[in-house]
Amino acid sequence: MPKNSQTIFRAISAVTVLMLSACTVGPNYHRPVVQTPASFHGASESQQTVQTESFADLPWWQVFHDPQLQELIRTALKQNYALQLAVERVNAARAQVGIVRSNQFPQVSLDPTFSGGKTEQGIKSNVFSLAADVVFQLDLFGRYRRATEAARAQLLGTQDAQQTVILTLVSDVASDYFLLRDLDLQLQITKETVGTQENSVKLTDLRLTHGVGTRLDVLQARQVLDTANAQIPDLERQIGQTEDAINILLGNYPQGVPRGTTLGIETPNGWQWSETLPPQMPEGLASDLLERRPDIRTAEQNLVAANANIGVAKAMFFPQISLFGSGGAAFGHSAFLGSNIPAPLGVGSYAAGLTQPIFQGGALRNNLRYAKSQERQALISYQQTIQRAFGDVSDALIGYDKYHGVRERQEQTVKDLQESVDVSLMRYRGGTANYLDVLDSQRSLFQAELTLAETRNNEYQSLVQLYKALGGGWK
Repeated sequence: MPKNSQTIFRAISAVTVLMLSACTVGPNYHRPVVQTPASFHGASESQQTVQTESFADLPWWQVFHDPQLQELIRTALKQNYALQLAVERVNAARAQVGIVRSNQFPQVSLDPTFSGGKTEQGIKSNVFSLAADVVFQLDLFGRYRRATEAARAQLLGTQDAQQTVILTLVSDVASDYFLLRDLDLQLQITKETVGTQENSVKLTDLRLTHGVGTRLDVLQARQVLDTANAQIPDLERQIGQTEDAINILLGNYPQGVPRGTTLGIETPNGWQWSETLPPQMPEGLASDLLERRPDIRTAEQNLVAANANIGVAKAMFFPQISLFGSGGAAFGHSAFLGSNIPAPLGVGSYAAGLTQPIFQGGALRNNLRYAKSQERQALISYQQTIQRAFGDVSDALIGYDKYHGVRERQEQTVKDLQESVDVSLMRYRGGTANYLDVLDSQRSLFQAELTLAETRNNEYQSLVQLYKALGGGWK
């Protein structure tokens, strides 16, 4: 290596050691203290105690037991376009870290050339030249280190945002699937009601034929039948649109959605549900929410990045020192009248420059103000995200607890109305009651069964929302 080039690299090495020992201006990040509730509002007394295992710790395949639902979720995690975009945003953020970090290293470029020819005087030459330039910005005050810190925080925030997309996707698929199964159940109830009412119409027609019934009985019997028949097209519309929504989440074009087990069946002993929901919902400790919720972690990484950008803004007030170095060598010869004239072997130079901002019309000062304002905005957003997270958990806990109670009472209502229909039909056949009593009982039973199906769906939806609100499957 030429002597001048050795001198350049020794100088760069010495300056690099100096840079690594230099100071970094700007505040170091410390997680802000946020006052959070000791427990979730809406949790039962047993849920207020310390839980050894949280509902949010379970992976989604241990929460949702329907094999077909599990397959739909797996498909969505492979094909959903929103998730693919989130993955690419992570890749872009990772590349951005490399771009920003590159400013901490020397920038080296090479310029090779080859020339040759013959002049009128008979001089022949062939020369190969190789030149190298080195530019190095000294990071004495941590401008580039703080920028790299901000870029890394943004990368982590993007990764957490990807986890938010995953959690939302799993929750949306489960929510839409439970809605689909609820609509299937309502359609099943409606079709069974149509079959029952067709038998009732036949009964009233038969009684009218034998002179023990009236035309009014026949018309009244048709009322419930007509109402049930009118429900079927609307339920089929909702089923088709829900299937479309699920397919969009799966990254498919609209098509049918395969079903798993039936949501529930009516037995002589009451309704039996295929999906078993836990009678009590352990929600875990309130303090764990800060680590479980990916949106909270994203908000904190945004705060980390904003804090680091204050250091970048402060470092711009200080001198910017640059080192420049260049060196090169040429290899070849020139021939003149039979004699070889060697080409120059090597040249080199080095320099250092300093730039100190003096007057920029307040740009640096306002840039610092802007960075501090961005940091305060990120802090407010972080606090607001935590507050909303606790609100989400509280809403889901209250919803699950109350819908669970409503569903149990509605099951008893359906059971009582079914008995009322049986008694009224028996009395009508015996001629001790008119058909209006039967009609009222049947109409009430039909609406009560539809309400029961909707209430069960609400219970499922609140379960899904609770899992999402707690940042489920975070491990």
